[in-house]
Order: sequence, then structure tokens, then C-alpha cells
Amino acid sequence: MADFLENQRVGVLVDVSNLYHSARALYSGRVNFKSVLDEAVSGRQLIRAIAYVIAADVPEEKGFFEALKNTGFEVKSKDLQIFPGGVKKGDWDVGIAMDGVILAPKLDVLVLVTGDGDYVPFVSYLSKNRGVRVEVISFGRSTSQKLIEEADSFLDLDKNPTHFVIKPRR
Repeated sequence: MADFLENQRVGVLVDVSNLYHSARALYSGRVNFKSVLDEAVSGRQLIRAIAYVIAADVPEEKGFFEALKNTGFEVKSKDLQIFPGGVKKGDWDVGIAMDGVILAPKLDVLVLVTGDGDYVPFVSYLSKNRGVRVEVISFGRSTSQKLIEEADSFLDLDKNPTHFVIKPRR
């Protein structure tokens, strides 16, 4: 069985904003993306790991994006949109789903790192139409129950926050 797992081709797609806001709201901390990536791959063959970020033009984000790259992620960035009236929007839902569909033929497993229920149809499509195992990793307390149910497996980061969350130094 272990040999089978080692031969699985894995892709990891991370909705950074979703995880960032969950870790901040639940733990007043930051996500340890290295630990998340290590857990997502779990000794299997990594084909691609992509972190999707929103650039809000704040000083600390450049260092953060560089740290993601140094951890092993390809970083895809999109500018924060600010609409008349001050409404701000920035998400990667369609981009993540499209990349997943494009990568599917090269993968045995897609690890989707988000708790966003908008991905339920995407997960269903990959599993039922592409034969790809879909694993979801996120904080259980901020994850859509439908997403958990649709996934082939779910890793709840809330079960081991000391491993997956970096608390601010005091």
C-alpha cells in the first residue's frame, strides 16, 4: 500500500486568502504553509503546488509571497479590485477551478486547501467526471459542511493548530 501512495501524483491548490482569514479569526495567528504543504503531499509525488494570493499593495505582502515561493509554492497573484463606493473584491475561485480542471489529467489526487463551499461543484466534477481523488484541507470550524461531504477526505487543521498555525510573538 505504501508503494501505491508514493506513486500517486498530487497537485495542491491553496486559496491563501481563505486560510489566512480563518487562521486570523480563529487563532489570531498565521498559517504555517510549509506544514500544510508537507501534510498535503504526505510522501507522494508532487506535480504542482500553487498558492493563489490577492495583492493588496501592503508592505509585508512581498516578503510573504517570497516565503510561499521558498516553501515550494508557485505563487499566482491577482490585484485587489476596488469598486466605486469603496467595495473591495478579490478571489480566485474561477482561476483555481480552471487550473484544477487543466491539471486533472496529470494527477491522481488534487488537494484543495480551502473551506469555501463555492468549490463543491468543482470537487464533484473532478471526482465524478475526471476520476481524480479530491482531498480538502482547511479549518473545520470555518469550512462548508457540503465541501467536507463532497471531498474524498478532509483534514481538519483545527485538530492540530500548534502544527498548522504560527502564533504571533509577544
